[in-house]
Amino acid sequence: MLVFISTFIPRECGIATFTRDLFDSINIDKGIIAMSDEKYNYGKEVIGEIRESKIDDYVKIAEELNNNDDVKIIHIQHEFGIFGGEYGSHILYFLDEIKKPVIITFHTVLSQAEDKRIEIIQKISQKVKAIIVMNHESKKILEEEYNISKNLISYIPHGIPNVPLSDGEKEKKELKLENNIVLSTYGLISEGKGIEYFIEALSEVVKHFPNIKYLILGETHPVVKRKEGEKYRNFLENEVVRLGLQKNVIFYNKYLYSKDIEYFLNATDVYLSPMLDPKQSASGTISFALGCGRPVISTSTSYAKNIIKDNKGILVGFRNPDEISKAILKLVNNFQETKQMGLNAYIESRFMTWDNVALSHIGIYKEYMGIVLECPKLKLDHLKRLTDDYGIVQFANNTIPNMECGYSMDDNARALIVAVNEKEKKLAEIYLNFIRKNQREDGSFYNYVNKDRIVENKEIAEDVQGRVLWALGKTSKGKDIFNKALPYIKNIKSPRAKAFTILGLKEEKELMKKFADDLVRLFTKGKNKKWNWFEDCLTYSSSRIPEALLFAYSNLNDEKYLDVAQKSIEFLISKTFSKNKYIPIGQDGWFLKNKRRALFDQQPEDPASMVELLVYAYEITKKEEYREKAIIAFEWFLGKNHLRQVVYDDSTGGCYDGLGKESLNINQGAESTVCYLLARQAIEKVLS
Repeated sequence: MLVFISTFIPRECGIATFTRDLFDSINIDKGIIAMSDEKYNYGKEVIGEIRESKIDDYVKIAEELNNNDDVKIIHIQHEFGIFGGEYGSHILYFLDEIKKPVIITFHTVLSQAEDKRIEIIQKISQKVKAIIVMNHESKKILEEEYNISKNLISYIPHGIPNVPLSDGEKEKKELKLENNIVLSTYGLISEGKGIEYFIEALSEVVKHFPNIKYLILGETHPVVKRKEGEKYRNFLENEVVRLGLQKNVIFYNKYLYSKDIEYFLNATDVYLSPMLDPKQSASGTISFALGCGRPVISTSTSYAKNIIKDNKGILVGFRNPDEISKAILKLVNNFQETKQMGLNAYIESRFMTWDNVALSHIGIYKEYMGIVLECPKLKLDHLKRLTDDYGIVQFANNTIPNMECGYSMDDNARALIVAVNEKEKKLAEIYLNFIRKNQREDGSFYNYVNKDRIVENKEIAEDVQGRVLWALGKTSKGKDIFNKALPYIKNIKSPRAKAFTILGLKEEKELMKKFADDLVRLFTKGKNKKWNWFEDCLTYSSSRIPEALLFAYSNLNDEKYLDVAQKSIEFLISKTFSKNKYIPIGQDGWFLKNKRRALFDQQPEDPASMVELLVYAYEITKKEEYREKAIIAFEWFLGKNHLRQVVYDDSTGGCYDGLGKESLNINQGAESTVCYLLARQAIEKVLS
């Protein structure tokens, strides 16, 4: 069990919200020890409490965890104000007693700190196995000013929800802001947030853009409210009146949950971060705004300087309304540039989504816990989103189906297999009807149909014909389509088309043998000591060829098919697996014989087909290596790739369109999503 020590909801606190999100993102056995400053009605996740001012509680909880054999590791979320004692020194009582390995996340790392604060952080660091910080500057400060070993410190960014990119029109309309330029700031309100300087800056902006609305979102921090009531909020409201901005500034005085924040950020054109502490080393608000695709104007805090570059927003000085107003005017004067900044922010923040942040945390936990792969639950949500009454739409803009690009036969064929496997009769019927409607008189199939459901490009691709036969072979329906296609299929030349076709054949043993023999001849002709393959290049869906030979072996019981299949599998493994990681052949150049392989523009089709091949190879041969490598290949979708980013989007059920050298392709088209689903269906067979 993993145990977090942190504030936790329903306590209204940024650390509590952070821990809730991280807790929900990590799919391992876990619990919470809640830091409390009063009595809260906690949920079942909370297995114990520490009253922050009670030293005995720290010692008692440490003893309980020491005596619990299920507890393997402790993860403390550290902020000075949530632990009792000078600079939160009471946490040392816990660390002195705990015998389990401890990891700590420092949410605040102060430069040029007081000697006592440095001393406490140093003592904490001597008692933990790893330290996590949320920006690179914090890591540098701990190394240089606190004399903490760099080997102890890991950078993991502040997490953000994985939300679709929205144009905000729906949210603006619902808020009756559709004709306005919307700025926003959110968070627990307290003096030191610097909101007054952004309000003052607005008085200049509205002279040029009277339709500006500035949303100040969030209630007063509960600790501040207990001590001084609504003093700061009243001051801000008086400033609005003094500057005559009553029509331009709107206060929403309520606590905001993640869905509320997403909603308001979607309605936002430019997010404003007015913090006055230059040493601020983490900011969930800036992170979330970037993650929603909103450009940010922020004061130059340590965190903002780390994460906001010129292509995502503007940094401004502290307490400088003139500079702030110029920055706002620059962005609202050029909305095309502002929209591009928002898109940059969205694309470049994908590494910060909670599933990626959870992956990084698990990488640290693994040393102390036996963590096994937990697959996301299989979802058909995005498959259904891409499917209309005619078929599955080929492409998507982020998660929205792009009707302009129409439909492809490849996608509908593969989607038919997914639907049949999941016993989704309605979906299967749609995809089958698409295939039937787009079969030519000679039995072949058109590949592309435009948005008006008219075939424009009548060129016939052999691989498409094979994929359709493969799909038709997986269903008891569509026999008429299959039989009509057979005469055409018998004359195809492409090795992949033959492989796809073999996978769809049932009673047609003679044709299966003919195509399987053709593949064996190609292998025998092309192989040498360094290149055991059917062609002089490795391109897309290569795994389907040995998979087809395994299928032929299982149906025809001819050992030569098994022999060639295994030799070609070993060759593929040698070229695509390295150091316990699967590395697909990049589409940006492929892999030509005697040439260097392409590493980038990796597409989900190849990991998916590799997973299916290795699962099937394991089922036939029972070789444990195949099962293990199938799991590794599947983990490509879950972040075990060169970007260390999750390619499957659990929030939508879709899959991103690929990995470039430095970033994800954020669109979730049909091919990527269907290929992921095929891999997900296959991997289930070796995990149970």
